[in-house]
Amino acid sequence: MLFKTSYFIPAFNEERMIRIYLPDTYDQTSAIYPVLYMHDGQNVFDDEGAVGGRSLRLKDYLDRNKVQLIVVAIDSGANRMVEYRLWPPGELSEKLTGRSESLDAKGREYIDFIAKDLKEYIDDTYRTRKESNYMAGISLGGLITTYALCRYPSVFSRGAGISSGFFRNQEELEKFIGLSNLSTIDRLYLDCGTSESSDGRINQAFYDSNERIYRLLKEKLDCIEFNVVENGEHKYESFSDRVEKVMTFLMDEN
Repeated sequence: MLFKTSYFIPAFNEERMIRIYLPDTYDQTSAIYPVLYMHDGQNVFDDEGAVGGRSLRLKDYLDRNKVQLIVVAIDSGANRMVEYRLWPPGELSEKLTGRSESLDAKGREYIDFIAKDLKEYIDDTYRTRKESNYMAGISLGGLITTYALCRYPSVFSRGAGISSGFFRNQEELEKFIGLSNLSTIDRLYLDCGTSESSDGRINQAFYDSNERIYRLLKEKLDCIEFNVVENGEHKYESFSDRVEKVMTFLMDEN
């Protein structure tokens, strides 16, 4: 079952669409469920309305496998770069993009909104397992997901970053990871394709960026996976191929 509601996000100063998935059995039981928070909500569940006409097609996977999980997906806006960036662009970002960008960054306020405001609303409205909150995102969504686990390790215990755009805030994120206590994090999945960019220089730098973040996190986490996706591209056709691996990892109870 998929529901849509509008919710005001102070960081963006506007109403934003929130898409909420409930298992088909939700109304038939009194069970409580873990909650997965996701970014780029318009691209999560189905192709209708997805940017570029292609989504993760997560709803098909959840329905087909009868996954006992609530998913809350928040739509991104026209200025996604600013919404999901955590700090002004650093040296690596400017080196790879070849330009100076806006210094605006609203990602930290956005994550605060999810952890403090949206989570309370979801917990009050649905039967949630309040201590079991996960987060997942793609590209810049992977960047802010990793930040969220470092910023709120007592709230988000599991996470996944698909083809994460860490390079946008590489330097500051590395410092933040170094200062973070991640002892309460259960599991973290990261991946990176071998064909993220057609530019070989950027492609290698993108991989190196992901690999460095993985190594820093591996020093602090017992259960972390970094999957190198052969021929994986920075597009939803490739991202959607990883849904099963990501969801299997997140939902593993062993």
